[in-house]
Amino acid sequence: MVPIFLMALTGNLCMVLLILLDAQLHTPMYFLLSQLSLMDLIYICTTVPKMASGFLFGNKSISFIGCWSQSIFFTTLAGAEALILMSMSYDRYVAICFPLHYPIHMNRRVCVLMILGSWAMGVINACTHTSYVFHMPYCRSRTIDHFFCDVPAMVTLTCRNTRVYEYTVVVSTILFLVFPFLGILCSYGRVLLAVYRMHSQEGRKKAYSTCSAHLTVVTFYYTPFAYTYLRPKSFRSPSEDKVLAVFYSILTPVLNPVIYSLRNKEVLGALRRVAWRICSGKM
Repeated sequence: MVPIFLMALTGNLCMVLLILLDAQLHTPMYFLLSQLSLMDLIYICTTVPKMASGFLFGNKSISFIGCWSQSIFFTTLAGAEALILMSMSYDRYVAICFPLHYPIHMNRRVCVLMILGSWAMGVINACTHTSYVFHMPYCRSRTIDHFFCDVPAMVTLTCRNTRVYEYTVVVSTILFLVFPFLGILCSYGRVLLAVYRMHSQEGRKKAYSTCSAHLTVVTFYYTPFAYTYLRPKSFRSPSEDKVLAVFYSILTPVLNPVIYSLRNKEVLGALRRVAWRICSGKM
């Protein structure tokens, strides 16, 4: 667990710093990617340290404030990252389908609005759910059958009828996962059609590489999330939820920097330039 945490921490921190330090990566695509890496960086720090502490030292208790913080950070990042991934697919759609209009549709102002909107929507969604869950009466055991303070796992502990609240969870899942996922599918459907019509073999290869990397991330992130939160309470299994949570809370933050760096010549080139400047003392 510790090596995986360190891999995710190092990879995402390097991506954030690399995009910040290299001027050639100061484009909308890489600004959005830097936000994805920043979210993954906070993501992995929200859940894994406490979980690793429980496994290594047997300290499986958590304070009320700690649980509240974990829940609100996790829910904020879950919603914000889903919207950032949709923004990244829109960026690739405009870049490949409307290259001449790209500076107009994806300028710095639009990029900043996308980032701020993603964070704001994530915070609003998190505050709504966390406020409700932490004000519910808990008359049963307070042992959460999960490796972090996940909202659905906590709802099962309450003695209140949560049927209405479960509908709000489904609505939030549709807004933050289903709709963005459909938007991503539409964007990449148009992208693949445009790529198919390309005459340049090099252009096709670059477009396919970019799209496949993004779709890999999207599959690892959206599928287990949607399956977990769209299932009715009666069909949920705590052990299954924990396995699925590993994909979107641990594996995705580890894979994102690998997918976006090792398969991207511009990122590798930027890494060489920054490394040379550091070694030559020109930073």
